[in-house]
Amino acid sequence: QVRLVESGGASVQAGGSLSLSCTASGYTPSFYCLGWFRQAPGKQREGVASITLGGTTTYADSVKGRFTISRDTVANTLYLQMNDLKSEDTATYYCAAESSYSRLCVSSREDQFTYWGQGTQVTVFS
Repeated sequence: QVRLVESGGASVQAGGSLSLSCTASGYTPSFYCLGWFRQAPGKQREGVASITLGGTTTYADSVKGRFTISRDTVANTLYLQMNDLKSEDTATYYCAAESSYSRLCVSSREDQFTYWGQGTQVTVFS
């Protein structure tokens, strides 16, 4: 059984930075694709960023240039470095993983991910 656990969520002032982590435990195949998603109150969950085993990344337009996704395959850990945070970044952030190479690894396709974490809260205040 795969277990994904996010950490690093906090309250931060606008313009600040935050780093999220997601660690996989249990049965941990070499996940082909890892991703970050977020859900703000009253809104649908949206994709933030994704990264393949080979390091290919995609980002939502709203975070390009501010967020960076990375992964440590040996440590089974996914990261999201968030800079220049804005109030609209306030949300619960979820990590997701997919082991099948037949799936698409893009942040806009949450339906392509099988495994999900429980989320970590990020609040950006002015």
